[in-house]
Amino acid sequence: MEQAFLAYLRGRCRHLPQVAVGIGDDAAVINPSDGQLVACTDQIIDGTDFDSRRFELDGHRWADVGFKSIAINLSDMAAMGGKPQAVLVTIALPNENPSRIAGDVYEGILEAAAEYDLAIAGGDISVYDGPLSISVTLLGSVPSGKAWLRSGAQEGDAIFVSGAVGGSLRGRHLRPQPRIQLAKRIRELEICVHAAIDISDGLSLDLDRLCASSGLGAELEAEAIPIHADAIERAQETGCTPWEHAWRDGEDFELILTMNQEDAKQISKIDLGVPLTCIGEIVGRTGMWKRNLGKLERLMPQGYVHGKSTSQATPESS
Repeated sequence: MEQAFLAYLRGRCRHLPQVAVGIGDDAAVINPSDGQLVACTDQIIDGTDFDSRRFELDGHRWADVGFKSIAINLSDMAAMGGKPQAVLVTIALPNENPSRIAGDVYEGILEAAAEYDLAIAGGDISVYDGPLSISVTLLGSVPSGKAWLRSGAQEGDAIFVSGAVGGSLRGRHLRPQPRIQLAKRIRELEICVHAAIDISDGLSLDLDRLCASSGLGAELEAEAIPIHADAIERAQETGCTPWEHAWRDGEDFELILTMNQEDAKQISKIDLGVPLTCIGEIVGRTGMWKRNLGKLERLMPQGYVHGKSTSQATPESS
C-alpha cells in the first residue's frame, strides 16, 4: 500500500520553492529562508482528540481530521509570529479500510496545505492494529531574534485575545482557523509583541501558562472576554454559563498577545481582519485576578487537556 500511496501523493502535491527535494527520497531538502528556523510538532489520535464513531452523528469526515492535524500546528506557528513553509506528515492507519481512510484524511491535509501555501515535504505511513494517529511536523521561519515567546510579557502590558472563545466542541475544534494572517499583519505593522501563546487548552489555562513563563500575573476585565456564539449554545446544553465556557473550553486556537500600552492603542484603531479584544493587563503579582466591589478576586485557571477536563480550586478573594 505504501508505495502506491506515495505515488498518489507525488501526483497530488504541489512543487513549491521552499522544498528542493520532497516526497520520494530518503529525506526532504528544504531551501533555507531568512531569519531563524521554527519547528513545531503535534499529534492527534482517534479516541483522544476526536471520535470517529461520532462522525455520522456530528456530520464530520476524515478530511476534517486531516485539516485539523495541519491547522493546530499552524496555530502554534502563528503564536510564535512565524511564517510556515513545509510539513512532514506521519500517519499510522487502522487495519480496517486503511487505503480509504488515508485518501480521505489526505484530502483535508491537501486542502489545508493549499489554503496556507504549505509544501508537503515528506513523512511516513504505516498500518497497525490501533486507532488512526497523525503526527505533523511544521517548519517555518521568524526574523532573527524576533520569535514571540510565552516568557516575554512585561508588567503593564495590555493583554489581547483574537476572535471569540468557548464552545469549540460544537464543531470548530475540527476546523480551526489558525491566525497565521493575523500574525503576519502584526509583523508588517511593526507592532512589538512581547509575549504570545495560542489557546489550545482553554483561555484561562493558556493565559496562566504565559504568565507563569513570564514570572508575572494578570489583572483581567472578565466581562470583556469575547464569548463565541457556540459557547452560548453549549451553555444551554450543559447548564454552565457562556462565560464559564469561554474561560475554560479548549481548542479555540485563537491567540493571546501582550504588548505595551502605546502599541495597544495603535493596534486597537486598525482593522486586522480578525477582532482583537483587550481583556486586561499584565501585573507584578503572580496569578490571575479581577476586581470585584473594589477588591481583587483570584481567578483559577481551568481548561481541557488531551481529552481530559482539568480545573483547580474554587476562586479565592484577597
